[in-house]
Amino acid sequence: MPTAYIYLIIAIVFETIGTSALQASQQFSKLGPSVIVVIAYGISFFLLGLSLKTIPVGIAYAIWSALGIVMIACIGWVIFGQTLDVAAVIGLSMIIGGVGVIHLFSNSVSH
Repeated sequence: MPTAYIYLIIAIVFETIGTSALQASQQFSKLGPSVIVVIAYGISFFLLGLSLKTIPVGIAYAIWSALGIVMIACIGWVIFGQTLDVAAVIGLSMIIGGVGVIHLFSNSVSH
């Protein structure tokens, strides 16, 4: 796997950590989770910037958005007890499918 994609995947992981901590910070009223938000987003954007040296911004953002949405939905379901109905699962599957189509068939992505 090219280094740029590794940076992007790690960036997405830190973004989901930051977003999860954002929920836990209760609108920045809890110090610990608030600090995690700032650090995680900082690392995430730094790594996203490194990935953009190779991956086109539109493609990187599509992957970032799709995987971030799915990961946050799963974290919300498992950790915060938020519900996912059938329509949500179908929609999340379509998002992942869309990124797969871009990655597999688009000439915009370097293979």
